[in-house]
Amino acid sequence: MFGFDEKLRILADAAKYDVSCSSSGGKRKNNGGVGDASASGICHTYTEDGRCVSLLKILMTNSCIYDCSFCVSRRSNDVQRAAFSVKEVVNLTMNFYRRNYIEGLFLSSGIFKSADYTMERLMLVVKKLRTEERFNGYIHLKAIPGASESLLKEAGLYVDRMSINLEIPTEEGLKLVAPEKDHKSVREPLGIVQNEILNVQQHKKIDKKAPLFVPAGQSTQMVIGATPETDLQIMQTANEFYKDYQLKRVYYSGYIPINATDSSLPQIGTTPPLIRENRLYQTDWLLRFYGFSLNEILNNKHQQLELDIDPKLAWALRNPQFFPIDINSADYSWIIRIPGIGRQSANKIVQARKYGKLKEFQLRKLGIAFNRAKYFMICQDSIVSAGFHYPEQIKKSILEYNPRPQLINSQTQLTLFS
Repeated sequence: MFGFDEKLRILADAAKYDVSCSSSGGKRKNNGGVGDASASGICHTYTEDGRCVSLLKILMTNSCIYDCSFCVSRRSNDVQRAAFSVKEVVNLTMNFYRRNYIEGLFLSSGIFKSADYTMERLMLVVKKLRTEERFNGYIHLKAIPGASESLLKEAGLYVDRMSINLEIPTEEGLKLVAPEKDHKSVREPLGIVQNEILNVQQHKKIDKKAPLFVPAGQSTQMVIGATPETDLQIMQTANEFYKDYQLKRVYYSGYIPINATDSSLPQIGTTPPLIRENRLYQTDWLLRFYGFSLNEILNNKHQQLELDIDPKLAWALRNPQFFPIDINSADYSWIIRIPGIGRQSANKIVQARKYGKLKEFQLRKLGIAFNRAKYFMICQDSIVSAGFHYPEQIKKSILEYNPRPQLINSQTQLTLFS
């Protein structure tokens, strides 16, 4: 038996492999209790307004009945096992909050005994925090695939966000490394929660005092690189889940090589595919916030993202017929397609040009990455080099100026896309 401190070390360390947590979207207000969801977030990450915030991120237990070969908590792995009781998690959360260590809770668990047994314990934790401790901080709960509808609906009354990990992007890939699991067990609870969210939203139009239900929405996570899916397959799955379940986020977690004995897993040394993970996040942002369709970025001719350049630049280099774009007359929807110009800069450009034609020095002051954007635009006093018709030369010049890709991990809220 481990002491409490040792259990905390084991279960907090095991939780680090789950990246699918985010505090954006929490709306729970402080009505006289303790905690405040508006100030909550993820351990050492940032809210939408730029604040660095933290939350307690732990597993209920790292024991599991499944033997997923890519998971550190798989039943065949020789690791120290530990488990918290419901009371211990509640007390730990409240003690950490009162010491100002955290502003919320991210709670997940290995599956022990059964899906319902595990889900019931998770539900009791969040229920006690809300009803007995009057804790109003942010709570993100990892629901258990295969759990009963009644448990999912009850838990949803007490949490801000709920997520269920898809694990592997395709059913075929999942069967290679986790033959005991399937996508159906993830789709069903996602559908249950989404339907209840919609029902509550309709009910609140009639009764403003109706209880909240998962107000910050749902998310999921996919492990990238453990199985041979292409980037096109990964983003097709993400697109489908965004559409079918109105997910707030899909998280892409680069496979961490923690199982050197399983021949079904790729042997990639000790470094997870972080650059690829980063490119997938950038693609996700282009699809959700920049008006791109998936077919523009990834298709049968281009099934993999380029690792040395970001997907927006790759698209621009493949489509020189759309450039140069006149910065003084183009719509916002086209300005944000210029490599080196993000959404905030595009908005500034649209506002600034109301007062006159924009020149090069003004664009530089607006914060765009001019040394990248100059190949794809024209302004009042400069014309893009005719070399924009030669994509390889532009790519070479940009890489010489900025040779190291900028990593954007899953815990970062993007504000610009350059």
